[in-house]
Formats: sequence, C-alpha cells, structure tokens
Amino acid sequence: MARVNLRPRLRIIGWLLILGTALNLLIFAAAGCGAKKASRETAPVTERIDVYTVADTTGDWGFPSPYAHYSRGPGYVRMSFIFDTLVWKDDRGYVPALAESWEYLEDENAYLFKLRKDVTWHDGERFTAEDVAFTIDYIKQHPYQWVDSSIIKKAEVVDEDTVKIYLSKPYAPFVDNVACTLPILPEHIWKDVQDPEQFQEEKAVVGTGPFKLVDYNKAQGTYLYEAYDDYYLGKPKVKQLRFVKISEEMAASALKQKQVHAAGIPSELVEAMKKEGFTVIGTHDWNAKLMINHKKPPFNEKRFRQALAYAIDREEIVATCLRGHGLVGNPGFVLPDSPWYNPEAEQYRYSPTKAQEIMESLGYVKKDGYYQKDGKVLELELLVAGGTGSPGEREGEMIEQQLEKVGIKVTLRSVESKTRDNLVNEWKFDLALSGHGGIGGDPDFLNRSIIGQGFNSARYTENETLVNLLKQQQQAMDERERKGILAEIQKLYAEEVPALTLYYPTSYWAFNEKVIKLFYTRQGIAIGVPIPLNKLAFVK
Repeated sequence: MARVNLRPRLRIIGWLLILGTALNLLIFAAAGCGAKKASRETAPVTERIDVYTVADTTGDWGFPSPYAHYSRGPGYVRMSFIFDTLVWKDDRGYVPALAESWEYLEDENAYLFKLRKDVTWHDGERFTAEDVAFTIDYIKQHPYQWVDSSIIKKAEVVDEDTVKIYLSKPYAPFVDNVACTLPILPEHIWKDVQDPEQFQEEKAVVGTGPFKLVDYNKAQGTYLYEAYDDYYLGKPKVKQLRFVKISEEMAASALKQKQVHAAGIPSELVEAMKKEGFTVIGTHDWNAKLMINHKKPPFNEKRFRQALAYAIDREEIVATCLRGHGLVGNPGFVLPDSPWYNPEAEQYRYSPTKAQEIMESLGYVKKDGYYQKDGKVLELELLVAGGTGSPGEREGEMIEQQLEKVGIKVTLRSVESKTRDNLVNEWKFDLALSGHGGIGGDPDFLNRSIIGQGFNSARYTENETLVNLLKQQQQAMDERERKGILAEIQKLYAEEVPALTLYYPTSYWAFNEKVIKLFYTRQGIAIGVPIPLNKLAFVK
C-alpha cells in the first residue's frame, strides 16, 4: 500500500508538514556552514506541543496495524502508539495499561485481569473484557508474529470488566511476552476480518492508544498521528506526532536546526551533541555475533569452536571498530549489566596460545604458517555483509587477521545482508558475522536465539541438558529458581559455543528533554525493543 490517508480533512496539513521538513533540510544542506546558528535553549513547556517530529533513517516500517507492521522493533513501536496492551512498561518496570491490576492463580495456571472501566476505542465504543477474549481467540486462528499463542489455552470473560486467561502450561515470561506485547483488538471491527495482513483501511487502526493515525506514506516513509484526547491516562502532551525519513548524516543537523525533536545519532557525534545542549542516552540491547556452522566438520567439534573463541580478540574489536562505544561480548550471551547475568560463564579471554594448544590437541599441524590435517590446509570462509552496517567488513578483516595469526586460514566473502541471512538459514556457510536485538527483554530470548528457528538463532539442540534447561526456565514461576536455571544455561552455552557474541554496540538517541523527556523502557518495549520512544513519554 503506497499511501493511506485516514483523515481527508487533514491531508493537506500532513503533506505540508512533511514537505516543510523536507524543504528545511534541503535549505540547510545547501547553506552548509553559512547557516545561521539556531539557539539551543528552549523554555520549559507550559502547554501542549503542536507537533513533535522524530527522525528515522529507514522510514517505512509498514502499515501500523497489529498484523501489517514489519516484524522489527520500529514497526511495533509505530503500531503501539495506536493500540494498547493489558500491561505496559516504563523506565522502572510494569505499569497498568488496559488492565488496572492482575494476578497469577497458581492452582488454575491462569492470570486474572481487572480491566479499566473508563476506556473507549477511537470510534467511541466502550472497551470490555469481550474484546480481550476475542483477541485471544483471534490470534489462535490468525497467529500474531510477536506472540506465541500456543502457550494460551483459552480466555474466559468473568464479567464486563474482568477476564481470565488460562495457560496451556506454566509460562514465566507471560507478563512480558504476552500481557505487555499483545495489542488488544476491537471485536466489533475485527470479528469479520479473514485476512488481517491485508486489512489496511481506516477501521484497521482504531485502537485504544494515545494517538490516532492520520497519514501513512509508504514511499516517503512518513507517519502522522494526532492525539486521542479521550485517552484514559489523560490527554497526550503532543497534539501531533510525526515520523520522517532522514539519513543518519542529516539527523544531527536537523536536530540542531529544530527541524526534528529526536533522532538516533552516530557515536562520533555524542559529545558534540551534548555540548550543543541536547540530552543523549544510549543502550546496548543488541548483539553482534559470529555464527558458526556447527552442523559440519570441523565446527561440529566443541573444542574447535572453543579454539576460535580464544583466537578472537573481542576487546580489540570493540576498541577499534566501535571506538569503545560498546560492551565486550559475553560468551554466555546475556548482557553483563543484566540482572540475569552469570559471571561464572567461561569468557575465553584472548589467548592465541590456548587456541593453538587446542588446535594441536585435535591433530592439526602447522606448516608454512597454517594449520593442516592429513596434508590438507584448514581454510575457512567468513561471510560478512557489505556496506556500512555493523558487524561488517571492518570486523571481518580484524577477525581474519586474528585467526590467521593463530594459523587458521580465512577467506572473506562479502555479500548483501539478505544473502548472508539466507545462506545462514540454509546452513550453507562456515562462519558468518550477524546480529540482532531483543536481548534486553525477558531472558526467554535465550530460547529464541539458541534453539529457536531462523537465521538469528544458533539452532543448537546437540546438548540435551542445555535444551532441557531452556524449557525448564520457561516454566519456573519462582524467580529465584528461574535465575538459577538461567545461570546454568549461560555456563553450558558458553562451554558449547554454538555461536559467539562479539560485542554489544551502544546506540544513541539525542533529544531536547525540555520538550519531551524520552527514556529507555526497562527490559525494552514489548518483548525487548530497545528504542526510547515509549508512548508514556508523550502522555505522562
């Protein structure tokens, strides 16, 4: 769908806003250093902001309905401004959303939700427990990409403002992965929708959230929302919210010229933006990792994978490729600053000597600088994605040098990121540099990333103990018990090295907190989206 305009009366306004931003950016680019320096000071906000503009380097993230947004964090966030969940999160943890309270009923393996009585849909219809029960039934018939509906047995309407959700098995991540993630649908609109992905008309974006969609332009990568003044948490602080596509190179300039209010910025501009008076916040809930094809020799040998881990200097990669803007990767996968982190997992401190000892214990002999076995030189192919992405060619070259220093011959192969992902998915590779986010949310991400399906997962099921522990942690409803299981998972994962996390890059956002104070959500939005655009920042 190229363009969806949901309010004809505001179509001209939407276009003028978008066109105005584009013209301002062009003027600034042409003016260069001769442009007049704008004041960075903004008076404290005493009344509602007319328009708040967010810059995005990609632009289009799909039509912002629950089933049509792209399956990436920015797509979910675009949708979340319109649709609410039962529970939400702020910078401290869980907060009530459509449900004012909830409790787990252990004897019934069910969650009981007491719903708010003052919630209306954007079309004026009252929100009730029937909508929640309908949504649960709907996702079981039409799977929603962000929620595993198989763990839900059924939903039961207790009364107009109370609903009980029964689970098919104990599921510790329920609040994060379902209650905080599943957008609730209006039954009176969706009950006859048979093809939810193609349902992209005005009614498809009627939600209970703080904003209503006014305009979506796929080609331009722009979104325009207006406040829903009857929002149950109060009238939003922003009358209109818009997203515009701006390159990372232009984002800082647009911020300085007050053409946008918030944007992601490259690490090299952090200090400069702070000096300009902007607030800069960062997170590292994303990991760059070395994917290893453990399905074939020699990578199916655990000791060989351990030798690779010792041969790679992850600290040097962070210092050189990231200029220090990131954390060194933990072979146990979990972030070092996570409350679930186990420091006892093997860290594989850089040691070419240990790497060589392992190689030789496996029967490899070094000749003319390279290891060989049975007269055949060991040569590995490392896939890297071309372009400016991370991890990319620069990291690939460093790893090539480090492995060759040990005596392992490496051939770099640069391909498009989609080609790399397809090759990894089909097990047609030796080593590959890749990465993904979602690792700051509930630790259930370990299941998705270790034994789950898809190119982002190691898909490692060879260690039966590890697999069983991963399944156990999902059903450990006691937090202390679960933390103990997760500690063992990290130790086993690090020992097996089915993939190796190289680093967690720090990504930065800059904004003027005197206008709106953005924040990173505790454990990420929904299942762990590390984007500081929590809708509560625009309401409370």
